[in-house]
Amino acid sequence: MSMMKNSSDQMEGVLTKKDLMNVFWRSFTMEWAWNYERQMNLGYCYSMIPVLDKLYDKKEDRVEAYKRHLEFYNVTPWLSSFPLGISIAMEEKNAVSKNLDTSSINNIKVALMGPLSGIGDSLFWGTLRIIAMGIGTSLALEGNILGPLLFLLIFNIPAILARYFGLFAGYKLGAGFLDKIKESGLMDKLTFGASIIGLMVVGAMIASMVSITMPLKIGSGKDSMTLDDMFNNIIPGLLPLLFTGFIYYLVKKGVKAHWVLLLMVLIGIVGAYTGILGV
Repeated sequence: MSMMKNSSDQMEGVLTKKDLMNVFWRSFTMEWAWNYERQMNLGYCYSMIPVLDKLYDKKEDRVEAYKRHLEFYNVTPWLSSFPLGISIAMEEKNAVSKNLDTSSINNIKVALMGPLSGIGDSLFWGTLRIIAMGIGTSLALEGNILGPLLFLLIFNIPAILARYFGLFAGYKLGAGFLDKIKESGLMDKLTFGASIIGLMVVGAMIASMVSITMPLKIGSGKDSMTLDDMFNNIIPGLLPLLFTGFIYYLVKKGVKAHWVLLLMVLIGIVGAYTGILGV
């Protein structure tokens, strides 16, 4: 696959601005197929399909690329285009040179997931939405039709601009950045560091999002201790960690997601009925 020349609509490599705009419009579907198993993965893969189909001629190469972008992913939706741009640049590099470690593509995505979500949630959910809501509500209470209109405009104009410029910024950063780190030998270190950050994000999500309470007491009187306290005295958050490890084991063994969910529901019902588990 040959590299193409620059023009007003041509990017530095194989892809054109039109290809990236296809990804931009598809990125609006990022949360339309949100799911509890892998969250934004379907929207992310759907957004990448136009460039993946153009970059990879062989069906098996396209299938592998689809699978790469069906892994777990979640980020503030209006900043999702930035990692999309980086993923596009990395996929383009892999399609042209055939010597890129494809695991680094997902590792970079995971490494960006936490920092971008922290910035995006604070900026859009915590700041911009509140400002837009305050202005819109004050006008709406006075019966002014501009209230809801201004709310939509104040929130969505910056959000759409962030989505648009984020895509091209991510693509340009990825294209130039990859060449530099490859020449300097930093790719392996960056991939390793991204993997560590990704695991740290997963660990933090387990501690903050998985909640298991076991109110059963051991002993009597002042010496009594709940199972919760006993496990937390060993390692804080040990029960969520063990349960997540159990679910991970089932998934690695090939147990389907719907059976895993049904098992979790059953464990919750039995645990609540017997008093082993509590709220």
